[in-house]
Amino acid sequence: MKANSWGKIGLLGSTILLSGLYAAPAFAQAEEAAEEDVIIVTATRRDANLQDVPGAVTAFTAKAIESAGIEKPIDFINLTSNVNLVETQNAGNAFIIIRGITQARNSEPSVAVVVDGVQQVNPAQFNQELFDIEQIEVLKGPQGGLYGRNAIGGAIIINTKQPTDELEGKLKVGVDNGFGWQVRGGLSGPLTDNLKFRVSGSYVDSDGYLRNAFLNEKADPYRDIAVRGNLLFDTGDGITMDLRASYARLETQALYFNIVNDVNDTSLPIRVNNRGQNDRDILNVAAKFRYEDDNFSVTSITSYDTVKEVLTGDAFDFLPIPESFFFNLFESLFGVGNGFDLNQSQYVNVKALSQELRFESPKDEKLFWMFGGYFIDTNRYISTGNMVDTGNGVFPVYRTPSTNPLNPQFSFLADKQTNFAWALFANAGYEFSNQFRVDASLRYDRDRRVNTTLTPTGFLPNPAGFPQGVTGEKRRITFDDLQPKVTATFKPTDDITIYGGYSRGFRSGGFNQTGVGGVAAANGIVGVNDIFQAETAETFEAGIKTQLFDRMLTLNGAAYTTVSKNSYFFVFLAANSTQNLGNIPKARIEGFELDALLRPAPWVQLNAAVGYTWSDIKEFPDPTVIGNELPLISRYTYNLGAQLTPELSDGLEGLLRVDYRRTGRTWWEPYNTTSRNPVDLVDARLGVSGDNWSLTGFASNLFNEKYNAEFSPGGFVFKARPRIYGVEATYSF
Repeated sequence: MKANSWGKIGLLGSTILLSGLYAAPAFAQAEEAAEEDVIIVTATRRDANLQDVPGAVTAFTAKAIESAGIEKPIDFINLTSNVNLVETQNAGNAFIIIRGITQARNSEPSVAVVVDGVQQVNPAQFNQELFDIEQIEVLKGPQGGLYGRNAIGGAIIINTKQPTDELEGKLKVGVDNGFGWQVRGGLSGPLTDNLKFRVSGSYVDSDGYLRNAFLNEKADPYRDIAVRGNLLFDTGDGITMDLRASYARLETQALYFNIVNDVNDTSLPIRVNNRGQNDRDILNVAAKFRYEDDNFSVTSITSYDTVKEVLTGDAFDFLPIPESFFFNLFESLFGVGNGFDLNQSQYVNVKALSQELRFESPKDEKLFWMFGGYFIDTNRYISTGNMVDTGNGVFPVYRTPSTNPLNPQFSFLADKQTNFAWALFANAGYEFSNQFRVDASLRYDRDRRVNTTLTPTGFLPNPAGFPQGVTGEKRRITFDDLQPKVTATFKPTDDITIYGGYSRGFRSGGFNQTGVGGVAAANGIVGVNDIFQAETAETFEAGIKTQLFDRMLTLNGAAYTTVSKNSYFFVFLAANSTQNLGNIPKARIEGFELDALLRPAPWVQLNAAVGYTWSDIKEFPDPTVIGNELPLISRYTYNLGAQLTPELSDGLEGLLRVDYRRTGRTWWEPYNTTSRNPVDLVDARLGVSGDNWSLTGFASNLFNEKYNAEFSPGGFVFKARPRIYGVEATYSF
């Protein structure tokens, strides 16, 4: 462990020790506080106390979200054991890894992300600003039987705040060292006796935090505006209608890579000569109808989503033109004046319509049942290509190759994919006694994909000895699978829950560019074909949840073993300039988690968590890879935290919060050629609050840890953000 890591742990340990000295005698008050902090979650598709749920679930209430300063997905993921988020390249590329189930560029996500009952349709939607949030639940392990497609690693359930019976509002403003500023707020109340509304929004504007040494400016300016509206109509006779819409617009930059041999090399400055752009628009419109009586309820959720993202920037090797690889190559081949460099553009446009219909039993009965169906119809267009960098900037390319003489097209690939998926599902649970319960679920998913090559003939790759693609060519494939889940729960006392079970997760495969398999083979790359196969994960898990010492201490643990088949890995093929996914035929993943929460007094909260993951590639076309770690796996995560909220005077409360996260050694590709050293991050918050206001100072990455957020095959590394600090104020009415 590095010396400065001990210093960070020492700082946190001192805070914990100090809080313990002040809080030691207050057991009865701690029990009262624990009772007030009972968390109700919907992880099993029904309301249940978090401590009674038979599974590993980390939950963040509105109060916890406010105290921890959770405003982006990375904020709550860094507080969750055995879960990682890799932010890289552009806003839409943020890879979630849960218990060794990973995600890669162009793949389906590794988790189902459900916002207010609506599942996100594309991984580019996930990395958004979080505002006006009521609760976040992170479910670990395959959840396909309950949450369906892409829940192979788990599920993330996000519920926004609902319309209220009385008029209320909240405003939050802040500034940071970006120089950046932000405004977030919400307003809610009744319109009529039966109709309530809620509107909320967020605006964030920052100059950025990482410097581009060549352009002498920030490489990552960030501007995001998001709005959300909600109408809730209750007829009073069991019928409710929930109508909602949201829109988010992001403007930032992307593709400011460095090329290194070792992921731990952070010495190189960002030196791209093109600012580039990364613009993303996300729209969601959803309608939820529910009827409930004494015998059953029926829920219908209809959603329409669009995601558009364009990104431009430098291309390999991300250096100024006179220093670039291609410039010097052509200089050496053809003489002075003939050198050139490349830049790049990518455009994604996704439209999806989804529908879910489910029937379920009344609440609070010994027998719980639910069944229903789901479909989603998705149309996706993507184009990607390189342009000749003439030093006049980089211009976005959408559906047709560039004819701009200042930035002429060098290579261009485009395709359209239609995806119609449907599913049938059923869940049942029976409480045999107050101590013993069994839950079971089964879901069948069928996913039909059609890929149409839209690359103009003149730009189609034509490698010698391999078949060339054809403009207008259609490729079709269907993936389907059953996803069962069975769990048994035993509660010997009210404060102890023991559970164990089996679950299976499924994630669809898809298409690489036509002829990729041959190109990969010609370049000595194995595991990559024209089609990447669907992935499955079968998991056995056992766990225990306890509340000890009059509920002053919450101590939970879980252990699991998973067999993964056809997990993904990413490959960039320079021979035809394509981004591709390969399959690892079989791997085993094993691990465990321990989480503890101590409340020695109502104003003291101490937490610790550890998660370990071991992975072992069992089958691969190249035998030298067998026994290696899976890509993007981190060996462990450690979390330590302390939060003090002492009463300073009548109506005045203080806040001191420190969170430490250590992410263990991380591997990036099947050959394990390089691994990142452990990363230590400390976040801190210090503030004061009254009845309807608060003022808080904050710092993330307090000790300014320098590390690369990602390493991609070929030596591409993407710098992580440095220390960010500032102050924020809130006012509620």
